Order: sequence, then structure tokens, then C-alpha cells
Amino acid sequence: MFDGHWRKPIDDGLRPLGVALRRAGITADVVTVVGIAMSGLCAIAIATGHFRLAVLLLALTGVPDALDGAVAKASGTSSVRGAFFDSVADRFTDAILFGGVAWHLAGRGGHLVMLPFALFGAASLVSYQRAKAESLGFDAKGGLMERAERFFVLGFGLLFSELLIGVLWVMFTLTAITAVQRFVKVWRQADRPPPRRSQHRPVRRRPRQPLSERWRELSARRLERQRQLPSRRRPR
Repeated sequence: MFDGHWRKPIDDGLRPLGVALRRAGITADVVTVVGIAMSGLCAIAIATGHFRLAVLLLALTGVPDALDGAVAKASGTSSVRGAFFDSVADRFTDAILFGGVAWHLAGRGGHLVMLPFALFGAASLVSYQRAKAESLGFDAKGGLMERAERFFVLGFGLLFSELLIGVLWVMFTLTAITAVQRFVKVWRQADRPPPRRSQHRPVRRRPRQPLSERWRELSARRLERQRQLPSRRRPR
């Protein structure tokens, strides 16, 4: 939902800030590393039960995630390597955050600790489907619960900690629905027949011969024709 409706306006709005950070000598990789550090601090705050601090750190985790692309575009350093690093950092950040939630729930005992792991598995499946679909030339964007929505809903659960378990179940359900939505979307695209190639074959032009070779070939043809002509002499 976020990518389909608000990604472009937010990227356009962050472009001046990206230019300012680039002029200050801050690269997109540095911004990504700062986001990873913020996610680590947020996970520690969640694990120790400091949920108000965790909400602040979660917001600080999301800011670099939105800024690294703006800095890369402002500096003209957008590359495959940067996109790969950003994608890996996103998965690592998700693992750290859900790990902090699992650590907190482990103190309560029971099987609730498995809920964050199941949520991380569903979120990873959603991300994998998009990456795999794009590598095959398909579009798998969209869905009810993308990464930005997960950040927002998790922040809501941390802000109202008494609702955290229920919020996690809602996140898991919507993330699983998103995985199904993306699977169906790519499945329908893959079911379409590939575009037909044109039946007209390109005309292959014969390479031009040098003038001397063409002249010799023409002379040989004329001589052959003269030999094949019947003799005009009258029979004696």
C-alpha cells in the first residue's frame, strides 16, 4: 500500500534533505548503517520493556530507511550494490526488531515467543516474493501489510503495550494475506502467454564486394555467356 500510493510523494519531499546530507559528506551507505544501529537500540529497548523509548527509536529507524535512497539519488550514486546493501539491511533490521519482541515475550513463558518468529517468517516471504518476481521480470508490489505498515503497526503496539499481543496477531494475519496477494498477482502474470515474436525475418543483405572483384566476376559472366551463344556462321 505504501509503495503504491505514498512512495513517490515522500521521495520527492525528501529530495532536498538528501541533497543537504550529500553536501555534508554523508553517503547513502552511512545512512543505512545508522538505521541498522537504531534498530539494534530499539530491539534492546523492546527486550527490556522500555516501550516508550522503543517507539522513539523505531521512528529513528524508519527515517534512515527513507533517506538512504534520497541521498543516493542526490549524489548520483544509485547502483546495484547500493540496492543490494539496502535490501539486506532491511531484512537484518526486521530480524533484530522481531528478535527483541521475542526476547521480551520469552520472559512470559509459554508459546507466545513463537509469534514474533512466525511474523518474521511471513514478512520474509513477502519480501522474497517481490525480489524473486522482479528478477523474473514480474511486478509483485503492493499488499495490505508492507514494511512501512509493519513499522507503523508495531509502533502502535509498543505505544499501547497492553495491546501488543493482539497487535502482533493482527500483523501476522495481514502479512500472511499480503503474501497470498503477491503470490496470486505473480501467478496471474506468469500465466499469460509470452509476447509473440514477429514472423518477418530481417532481410540479410549481402556484403558488398570490392570493385575489382565485382569487375572480374562480371567479366567472367560475360565470357561464359559468349561461349554458350550458338555460332552465327552459315554451314558450308
